[in-house]
Amino acid sequence: MIPTHATVIIEYCPKCGWLLRASWLAQELLTTFADELYGVTLHPSEVAGRFTVTLADEVLWDRKREGRFPEPKELKQLVRDRVASEKSLGHSDRKE
Repeated sequence: MIPTHATVIIEYCPKCGWLLRASWLAQELLTTFADELYGVTLHPSEVAGRFTVTLADEVLWDRKREGRFPEPKELKQLVRDRVASEKSLGHSDRKE
């Protein structure tokens, strides 16, 4: 498990117009993990088409690898599993 107060980095392609999507996901993560994360950094990429989400040097999501953008639910689950594995995500939680 990653220590609490880690920073998530969302790297997005500004030329593709993905700032709004990146900031929306940042808001979702900051709201859900207010006590567990230090912050979320939005990083404009110099590489066209890039959209990656990284936590403690681990790439949690890569748009090119996955073939799509993450849903907020998926991203919250990935972050939760690394910073607060016992935390309930309410309606966003997996069905066991």
